[in-house]
Amino acid sequence: MAEIIYTKNAPDAIGPYSQAIKTSGLVFTSGQIAINPATGNVESDTIEGQTEQVMQNLKHLLEAAGSSLEQAVKTVCFLADMNDFAAFNAIYGKYFTGKPARSCVAVKTLPKNVLCEVEVIAETK
Repeated sequence: MAEIIYTKNAPDAIGPYSQAIKTSGLVFTSGQIAINPATGNVESDTIEGQTEQVMQNLKHLLEAAGSSLEQAVKTVCFLADMNDFAAFNAIYGKYFTGKPARSCVAVKTLPKNVLCEVEVIAETK
């Protein structure tokens, strides 16, 4: 049976969905954007700052599910501008040291006009 994962250390869902779902030894996160959960605001206008916030949100969400960034098996990354790829990748690589499988695409617009969004599938402990 699927378990809904919630933590106050990641942004609340801004629609009719869960922060994450845990089932069959895996956790599936919803896409995380650069909202600071303490303030509810996007507090950086740089790809580096936003990527750091996204990684922190994912870290806390995976921990709430009994997992970690190291247990990630797949990520899907969305960028508002592919010219930000190198800067995004530099931050991403500091967090996902296990090198999970990944897709990274540019999209026209992201929620709240952020610069990046990342979702993760990870194994649970």
